[in-house]
Amino acid sequence: MSISDLHTLVERYTTFLRVEKNVSEHTLRNYLSDVWQFFAFLEQPPGQAEPRPVAIETVDHHRIHAFLSFLHREHKKSSIGRKLSSIKSFFRFLLREGELPRDPTLHVGSPKQEQPLPTHLTVDDMFRLLEAPPTDSPAGVRDRAIFEVLYSCGLRVSELVGLNWGDLEPALEVVRVRGKGNKERIVPIGRKALEALDFYRAQIPLLIVPKNRARVAMVGAATAPVFLNSRGGRLTTRSVARFVGDCARACGIALHTSPHALRHSFATHLLDAGADLRAIQELLGHASLSTTQRYTHVNLDRLMQVYDKAHPHA
Repeated sequence: MSISDLHTLVERYTTFLRVEKNVSEHTLRNYLSDVWQFFAFLEQPPGQAEPRPVAIETVDHHRIHAFLSFLHREHKKSSIGRKLSSIKSFFRFLLREGELPRDPTLHVGSPKQEQPLPTHLTVDDMFRLLEAPPTDSPAGVRDRAIFEVLYSCGLRVSELVGLNWGDLEPALEVVRVRGKGNKERIVPIGRKALEALDFYRAQIPLLIVPKNRARVAMVGAATAPVFLNSRGGRLTTRSVARFVGDCARACGIALHTSPHALRHSFATHLLDAGADLRAIQELLGHASLSTTQRYTHVNLDRLMQVYDKAHPHA
């Protein structure tokens, strides 16, 4: 197969992912990067001096296993599993389109994944973190509102930065969230978080640098972003991750703290307080209950520690 033929197939696959699968741009980039890496390996495997075109119909499970073995040298199992998932998705698309008579990935199993327990903060550490951003500056007021919303609603950081003012229903104390695959869910939001948002909203004109303050006129609009940077643009996930980590270090939290740790803390603290696992699943927007069940292991570990310390015969 020529490079131009492969490009044509990948372009069609790209359209399929965007239009039919409705994947995010981040997911799309990962899928395409993985597919191109796979074909680059096939055309020039280690030890081969020059690249040689590969006919796509000659790709079989042996070549796929060779690629996975190559990846094992430098990649974690989670990364290898994602790349294999991308390749499987591409070949399933080709099979559906009639470009291949068979799926070479059909009997290729994914590597068994490690299952690390979710990182979460204690309730005391969580409260310290919530109070860490200073309220004597507009940026600090914004950051405190971000912490309150993350912990109150258990949002993914991508969901947080994607919030618009029209997604908030303060009278009902709920927020409309667009999760993975653009799926929408309604999540309760606490009064503390709503108060922090009100305080932040009043500070927005002071947050924006003077030359960009014309954008502040859009703050009241339903489609305007909730969380802004100093230029008046939507805050990025990377920026949120950076100041969450900075605040955690500043208030002496030794645990590596990311926005996702606040989501894990939300779920763990609810479970500790007796919340139903299926209710937590709905709040987090998990498609499968098995994903939510990881938090029961966290709970069990804590119970075992208490038992070991307290029981006379432990």
